[in-house]
Amino acid sequence: MSQNSIDVQSFIDETPLSSLQKRIMWLCFLIVAIDGFDTAAVGFIAPALKMQWGLQATDLAPLFGAGLFGLMAGALIFGPLSDKLGRKPILIGSVIMFGVASVFAALSSDLPSLIVWRFLTGLGLGGALPNAITLTSEYAPTSRRSNLVTLMFCGFTVGSALGGIISAQLLPHIGWHGILLIGGVLPLVTVPFLYFLLPESIRFLVLKKKSIQKIEKIIHDIAPHLNTTPTLIPTVNEVERSSLKDLFARGLALGTFLIWFTFFMSLLIIYMISSWMPTLLTNEGFNLTNASWLTSIFQIGGTIGAIVLGLLMDKMDPTKILSVAYVFGGVFLICLGFGIEQANTILLMFAMFGVGAGISGSQVGANAFASGFYPTHCRATGVSWANAVGRSGSIVGSVMGGWLMSLNLSSFEILSILALPAFCAAVSLLLIKHLKKTQARVVLLN
Repeated sequence: MSQNSIDVQSFIDETPLSSLQKRIMWLCFLIVAIDGFDTAAVGFIAPALKMQWGLQATDLAPLFGAGLFGLMAGALIFGPLSDKLGRKPILIGSVIMFGVASVFAALSSDLPSLIVWRFLTGLGLGGALPNAITLTSEYAPTSRRSNLVTLMFCGFTVGSALGGIISAQLLPHIGWHGILLIGGVLPLVTVPFLYFLLPESIRFLVLKKKSIQKIEKIIHDIAPHLNTTPTLIPTVNEVERSSLKDLFARGLALGTFLIWFTFFMSLLIIYMISSWMPTLLTNEGFNLTNASWLTSIFQIGGTIGAIVLGLLMDKMDPTKILSVAYVFGGVFLICLGFGIEQANTILLMFAMFGVGAGISGSQVGANAFASGFYPTHCRATGVSWANAVGRSGSIVGSVMGGWLMSLNLSSFEILSILALPAFCAAVSLLLIKHLKKTQARVVLLN
């Protein structure tokens, strides 16, 4: 090892945040914003699909489920591939896949074909999202990782808010075909920018002993003030080869299961709200425009909540911060149901914001937490599989929404039931906190 060698994370931690790192964050922000737009848009075109094709609410469950199955499969497949082939090629390939699939979804003439194309769209989205999180995390200084990853992931909530507003405003003019076409063209337009402006993860390049020229170019872009180029080495205890079993290595196994459980419960809530809230509100007498604005408040709350939680997570115990936020989110879900029942607009808006901050904001924070929980060699796999298991929760949420509505339950009853997973997520995070304390004591005793 040369005298001028330094491990990758120490190099990033000791260097001021560069324009390259900011560019990576904003490009990844753009990718997850398009994901958010797509997620919200499908929820808002649902009433139009019901009307045009004469469908029932339960008929739409396979449509929502197909996209979510695709998201789950994409995360399962492309996360491990990213740990083997690199973040950039998998990220760009995933963006091309969901862009092309969304264009073909816009051309669908019946529900079965639309379901197929929504699955393929989800497959691409499932590969893009965790790789955007991983790439941002691997260029972030340790002291600011939670904040930077949550800021980047706010693209999802911003995109979801815009997706709801744009869909509600343009749907009468361009139809649901036009909304899906927008969701397909946008990612394809970003591909050239990703190809030329997005670098590969420097931590991945160093770990896999890739091109020295590429590594030195990135070093120069991050720290142009250096007179000599340091030799970067992998962070301690990281290995070149990775596999799924690394997620269950000593010290990671129980934490992996608890993270999966948290993601499952969190995404169950988020996707049930994203998929069914416009339909639930219109069933209660709200028009589609008002429903879009009210649902967008959920996304605005998620954005602000994620930023605040990210800042707090870098200063305090992230598990404690996130568990408290989930509890508040569960309480606001109950208040939201009461607000809808009473047609109390002020309470409804306040509760919708609180649910967004507590639940959606916490999910963003959970992604940042997961990216810091795993080492480089299995980080993309860890984040991807957490999202994949979480997507199974989103499938349950999307199907459960239609099922609960078919039982003729009140809005208050539906949303009170939905508060239970939020409390479960809070307990899961507290168990991770207890696990980390126990492991720390064992290390001290040894």
